[in-house]
Amino acid sequence: MGNPNSPGVTKGTAKDTLLAPFNDLEKVKEVVAANKGEIAAIILEPVAGNMGCVLPEPGFLQGLRKICDEESIVLIFDEVMTGFRLSPGGAQQLMDVIPDLTTMGKIIGGGMPVGAYGGKAEIMDFVSPSGPVYQAGTLSGNPIAMAAGLTMLKYLNENPSVYTQLSKTGDTLVNGLKEILNRLGLPYTINNLGSMYTLFFTDQKVKNFADAQTCDTGLFGKYFRGMLDKGIYLAPSQYESLFLSTALEQTHLDQILDANEQTLKSL
Repeated sequence: MGNPNSPGVTKGTAKDTLLAPFNDLEKVKEVVAANKGEIAAIILEPVAGNMGCVLPEPGFLQGLRKICDEESIVLIFDEVMTGFRLSPGGAQQLMDVIPDLTTMGKIIGGGMPVGAYGGKAEIMDFVSPSGPVYQAGTLSGNPIAMAAGLTMLKYLNENPSVYTQLSKTGDTLVNGLKEILNRLGLPYTINNLGSMYTLFFTDQKVKNFADAQTCDTGLFGKYFRGMLDKGIYLAPSQYESLFLSTALEQTHLDQILDANEQTLKSL
């Protein structure tokens, strides 16, 4: 706490940021109690993707919502990864927990560069021209990104079966991976939800970043290169969730699973 974790982040900025482990509601309560009346917002990925795919424990998001309501703290969900991916309303719809603000990325631009945020009117009314908070950007409302995003969102709205298909694809792949791990006697952990999943190179249950850090990242590097040699391009970090596409067919899944078995055998 209070220490920059990257060059360019000032000590002043870091000092104004408090950290609590994901899925540890009691720790969040401790931090809030120790800084009563001083916390403006709690921001998190409702389903984490930036430490690998980590799901919220039952009651965690609901507990955060309760704390924020009681302490007048703004609850912000970073749905850059989960927005329109896990459901039409993102993780918040799936988990039935509504934040005060939501951030999104290029998902709403059909893959084109774009970012957006939105939320409750009493907060958004502070943004110009209605309020005093100035916000603008060179590419804000870029017509190409907006056209691509609108087309994608219309398609999702008219084809809700996309989410059923993605979940089926995710289950097929993850179940196949689990069978391979069992067959090879490997105790690794897989977390998944819908079209998001991560194979963690640890035998520990992964429910926060500290758990994810028990992974053998050197072994993951060998796994990544082995999969790449077989034509499967994964995210190059143990701490990134993988995402599945509607373009994947059974022949692709068979290829991915075959590459996994060959690569895992060779480690």
